Amino acid sequence: MVYLLLAMLVVPQINFAQVDFNKTPDDDLGNVSDEYQELFFEALKQKGIENYDKAVTALLKCLDMDDSDPILYFELGKNYNKLKNFGAAEDALRKAVKKEPDNEWYLDELYEAYAQQKNYDKAIKTVKQLVKFHPDYKEDLASIYVQTKRYKDALKVLDEIDEELGVSDVRDRLRNQIYNATGRKKEQIENLEERVENNPESEKNYLALIYRYSESNEKKKAFETAKKLLKINPESQLVHLALYKFYLDENEAKKAIESMKVVLNSRQIKPESKAKVLSDFVKFVAENQQYEQDLVEIASLVTDTATDGKTLVELAQYYLIKGEKDKALKYYMEAQSLETGNFGLLRNILLLHVDLEQYAEAERKSDEALEKYPSQPVLYLINGVALNRLGRASDAVDSLDAGLDYIIDNTKMEGDFYKQLSKAYTTLNNLEKAKTFSDKAKALELSN
Repeated sequence: MVYLLLAMLVVPQINFAQVDFNKTPDDDLGNVSDEYQELFFEALKQKGIENYDKAVTALLKCLDMDDSDPILYFELGKNYNKLKNFGAAEDALRKAVKKEPDNEWYLDELYEAYAQQKNYDKAIKTVKQLVKFHPDYKEDLASIYVQTKRYKDALKVLDEIDEELGVSDVRDRLRNQIYNATGRKKEQIENLEERVENNPESEKNYLALIYRYSESNEKKKAFETAKKLLKINPESQLVHLALYKFYLDENEAKKAIESMKVVLNSRQIKPESKAKVLSDFVKFVAENQQYEQDLVEIASLVTDTATDGKTLVELAQYYLIKGEKDKALKYYMEAQSLETGNFGLLRNILLLHVDLEQYAEAERKSDEALEKYPSQPVLYLINGVALNRLGRASDAVDSLDAGLDYIIDNTKMEGDFYKQLSKAYTTLNNLEKAKTFSDKAKALELSN
């Protein structure tokens, strides 16, 4: 199956459509007392500095004096929403809306109170009133329909919005969530086929259709769609994420290699996708050794364009399996230059230095690493091995003794420490201690 686009279907949060807050509601308090005005503006001041409780207190005093102005209930509702007292906010805002039914500000704040309480029936009723002010509220309506599993209604609204405004990634994520929840894969594909037909120049529509065909195991249709996109848009780079896999499945190795080169050279394609392509090609070459030179060429592309170590690690592991440790070391070190804090890469590099008998490098690098990772026993072990090989037995003992304290529930490593200590003491001609550690190592082996 081709996973061209790793679709992440995120459950959408209700996205409250926003009224124009550059405009301010009518706050003309009319002919009222000075005390009333002072309390009202004190409420606005306290809300501005996020003292919502004090704002509520001032507004309630205003209402005791005169409850005829709907803006008092609106401001009260806003403060209750900020305090997450959504029930009280609803009560206040309903009074504001009752006094002024077509005030968009009041309806929007009431809608938020309903949505926060997950009172979707009332939220739907309110957002339908808001749609006449801003079509954007239709997206909120579709989101609520999804939350309440009214998928048919949601799709109808999404179709209406797409017809008016064209498609969008946000609405497509919502639409895909509906298709996934309902299993309506056929309808999903039909929708994408219609988009491709209506807008044959859109790369995005083709890519989405290729992905859905592949997901539904309609590989032939996916392959044909990918080739059609390439014909219409020869400069497309993303289509090669699908094409290389199809070409490999069809044993068209040369075309697959060309597609992979496009992918690995592309600045549009993410490193994790490139790593997947390289991983597939490494597996292919492992079974088809005649294409190893192509892997070498692709490897040079990866080295030049890699932004993280994933693709380089794939190459290192390939050569490690082949037993070409010097090449594996080269790619591990290149990966480390991109991921300097990756301890796993550091460990592999040090072990390869030892395997390749590069003891001076192993000693120097493990010594440096211990300054950064002083509680990692494997670093003491590698350091001790290198020092033993360099004839510095006394230093090896010091390093190995220090590392023993950090071993936890790892009898294999503990045995390796004892063997190296035995070697060091043998070099120092302390045969009694050498035998003691040799016996400890053998005891651990028998216990396992």
